[in-house]
Amino acid sequence: MSAPPHEPTLLKVHALHGGYGRVEVLRGVDLQVKPGQIVALLGSNGAGKSTLNNILSGLYPAWSGRIEFDGHELVGWHSRQVVQAGLIQVPEGRRIFPNLNVLENLELGSFARGRHNRQQNLQRVLDLFPRLRERTAQLAGTMSGGEQQMLAIGRGLMAEPRLLILDEPSLGLSPLWVEEMFSLIARLNAQGLAVLLVEQNVAQSLDIAHYAYVLENGTVRFEGSSAQLLATDDVRRAYLGV
Repeated sequence: MSAPPHEPTLLKVHALHGGYGRVEVLRGVDLQVKPGQIVALLGSNGAGKSTLNNILSGLYPAWSGRIEFDGHELVGWHSRQVVQAGLIQVPEGRRIFPNLNVLENLELGSFARGRHNRQQNLQRVLDLFPRLRERTAQLAGTMSGGEQQMLAIGRGLMAEPRLLILDEPSLGLSPLWVEEMFSLIARLNAQGLAVLLVEQNVAQSLDIAHYAYVLENGTVRFEGSSAQLLATDDVRRAYLGV
């Protein structure tokens, strides 16, 4: 799979350091996402993936380094400003509102961005997720894990993302739901959406990604196209068991 050639960079992270309290988690991370790409950020628990997501989203401050999104420097921005710029995260664990119904959860996705196109975007999301259309009045907390993940992604799409960060979208799902989730991500990308896919599921992530980074102990240990990483013996041994 190849990304469109000669595209400008949508997201550029350079020499990023960050952490919590006095604990440094990220140690000079560099990565890029171009328009129309799926970029996979891979690594085990504790590698720093979620920390990077939260700094990109403005939820935690960067210690040093640069984050450039669509030509704007994001370091120092509030999370609401980041959302308004079109950088949208679907967090690990879904974090839907269990006591609100499906429709209410989706409408909340357009609170900070996409409000003027709410009805148009809602129809797009419901067309993309027929299960959600059938359950608009159902309380979100009563849905299956896979349905809740669809709802979380649908809520993200309501904000008209320029770049969608998906944090562990396959976590805790059955094998059938995992297959459906990766198929969905590929379909969204085919419609032109850029995706930063943050995952532990290395094999299926590399199957759909244009480019990938492997994070270990807060630094990028490997990077390259899916084909390049699959041909790297250390990656195959450590992450694919072959």
